[in-house]
Amino acid sequence: MKVKYATIIVEDMAESTKFYTDVMGLKIDSQHNPYPGLTITLLKGEGDAMIELIKNTENETGLFSVGMEVEDINTTVKELKSKGAKITKEPMPITIGTLAFLEDPNGATIVLIQHH
Repeated sequence: MKVKYATIIVEDMAESTKFYTDVMGLKIDSQHNPYPGLTITLLKGEGDAMIELIKNTENETGLFSVGMEVEDINTTVKELKSKGAKITKEPMPITIGTLAFLEDPNGATIVLIQHH
């Protein structure tokens, strides 16, 4: 597993993007609008992991999750379940691959993603 994203739900995408680029020194990697009402901005610093800013009306503002990239999501979910992990959303297709959610002992959300 590779740490890929720290996802933050934002109130104001322009203000948040400006903070992470102008103040924190990150660069915009890409921006997406998968469907009306959802905007995603990926920001990159050093290394492979990125900050993922999401603007939508479905989630509370603040830290949302840590994203982990996996090679085979179904096998990974099966292994994690066998070790007692609490899977909160089974693997489901999205535009860029497949994702699943689990929860750590503190209630923090971890997203597993297998890219196409």
